[in-house]
Amino acid sequence: MIPVVKIALPALLFSISTFSSLADESNKADIEIEKITVEGSATANNKPVGTFGSPVSNLEFDPRVDLQSRNMAEAQADVSIRGGIFENTGFRVGNTTLFDPQTGHYVAEIPIAQEMLSNASILTGADNALLGVNSSVGTVSRNWKPVQTAGSVSIGAGNNNFNLQRVHSAVSIALGGSNDWTIGFEGEHSRSESDGTIDNGDHDFKRTSARIQLAGPSSQTDLFFGSHKKFFGWPNMYTPFNVNETEDLKTRLLILNHQQHYGQDSTFEISTYYRRNNDHYVFSREKPSIFEAFHQTDVNSIALSGRHVKTDSLAFNYSAQFMADRIESTTLEKNFTSRHYYKLSVLPEVQMDLAHDQQLIIRLGAAFDDTNRDDSEVSVIGDITWSTINADDSSETIYLSYAEASQVAGYTAIGGSDKGGLFRSNYNLGRETTKNIELGLALDRETWRLDSAIFHRQDDGLTDWTYSLNSTSARTANPVDIETLGLEILAIKRLDNAEIITSYTFLKKSEDYGTADIDASFYALNYPDHRVTLGVIFHPTDIVTIRVDNEWRKQQDNMLRNGDDDALFTHLTLTISPLQFKGLDIMIAADNLWDESFEEVPGTPGRGEQYTISATYHW
Repeated sequence: MIPVVKIALPALLFSISTFSSLADESNKADIEIEKITVEGSATANNKPVGTFGSPVSNLEFDPRVDLQSRNMAEAQADVSIRGGIFENTGFRVGNTTLFDPQTGHYVAEIPIAQEMLSNASILTGADNALLGVNSSVGTVSRNWKPVQTAGSVSIGAGNNNFNLQRVHSAVSIALGGSNDWTIGFEGEHSRSESDGTIDNGDHDFKRTSARIQLAGPSSQTDLFFGSHKKFFGWPNMYTPFNVNETEDLKTRLLILNHQQHYGQDSTFEISTYYRRNNDHYVFSREKPSIFEAFHQTDVNSIALSGRHVKTDSLAFNYSAQFMADRIESTTLEKNFTSRHYYKLSVLPEVQMDLAHDQQLIIRLGAAFDDTNRDDSEVSVIGDITWSTINADDSSETIYLSYAEASQVAGYTAIGGSDKGGLFRSNYNLGRETTKNIELGLALDRETWRLDSAIFHRQDDGLTDWTYSLNSTSARTANPVDIETLGLEILAIKRLDNAEIITSYTFLKKSEDYGTADIDASFYALNYPDHRVTLGVIFHPTDIVTIRVDNEWRKQQDNMLRNGDDDALFTHLTLTISPLQFKGLDIMIAADNLWDESFEEVPGTPGRGEQYTISATYHW
């Protein structure tokens, strides 16, 4: 069901999307459940360079998200939030959290065209505890957008024998001669391939997605189907043995989602989905017979969430989700290949109007998590928000929140061999729990915005993958207790012909594995101590747009990492929209402009430079 949130410090939240309201999460902009509703993005670029866009594209420059990619983000990327690991992160589309029971490595295999979805909101703290499922630290959340008549066709080429072709089309038709009800049809097909930015880093991607939408004055219903096939290679993708590994993935996703508004600013959303993911992993592409693995995971789910306004001062936020999964695998040894998950969260809310346009909102509730194979857990969620909206529409918001959340480990961590093989499971892994306390401040003015947070998170029994000098042929799943202290600051400045987005984050961890036989961590201790981003959107003329994202990081020391612990990445695009050809955009783009070789995952080579030129015609 759907999510909700060592006591110590507080947290300052940052990122335009962090303060987007839960009302926005229900696609109803005038219902404010969270702190502040803001339109925008925490990054300057909105398209990737080396392939077509996916739900993980450009998240690497979002200050709260650390995208640790193999090959590139759209190939295989571990998405961690606020210093968590990839299995602490969920992906929510509309009302439901999508899930991969094998491993969080594949949770972002979501074959949905980006035109169908809103900008990503990063849910943390109390909002993640309310709305996330089996994602104890954070959730990447997207909403279904209304279908609008439009379309585009794109072609692209670049170095490394890169080429791309894409077509997207959507039409919205009024029903019964009235604009109150419309039916919409939307579809896209995309493909890209290249030899890769390093040797044996090639890819071949194809995606097809489509939806039908029925929209009325107070409701929206979407029926979606999508499928993608992805082949990609990378040296040392998962292992440190200097071999050229490959992945061959196929994902199919069927979703039915309904949103309904009723009464005085009340809303609910109900959805169901089916997801199948097939994975064929090859340890050595030159000698596949050495080791290869086949996995098939199936997930069925139904979810309900909403906000019921009882009076002007009292409302109830709620969320629930049931998931049933199963896995067929050539590497699992235990009789642990299916599981049912249940989550229910309720968060009552009291609003009090104070003097001088001030408002105080208090939310206090709880979440219940359970499975048919693990212990259940009750988690406390609460926050207090004080805000002022001034006569000039500027605002100040301060909040203090405390949130608990929990999750269980995936099948790769608990269902394989614990004595041999490349990836060793741990049969003693239990339910993981998280306690997060934070203090946040947001200032919103006509031409600038500041979001900030300081937080302390205690993770108990977190599943990490570790390395030991006594067993150098494998990585092993082990529980760890970790305290994380974090500071986040995001500032946005709007100028006449430009927008500047900059951020700073700081993380400090203290870990206890309970054993001395661990020499390095692949994930939990792979995080930046300091990280700075700088994005600029610049319009020098009516026909030219320049977008640039920069990230500098100082990574925590790791004995498995080759090369430096600091890195500078730049993603640059130049878009020309000639007035003589209305609807035509020509884009020149560069990724990893300085050819940074930093290993985002310790022991796995970093990506190289990618340059592309593309043309898109919109109608």
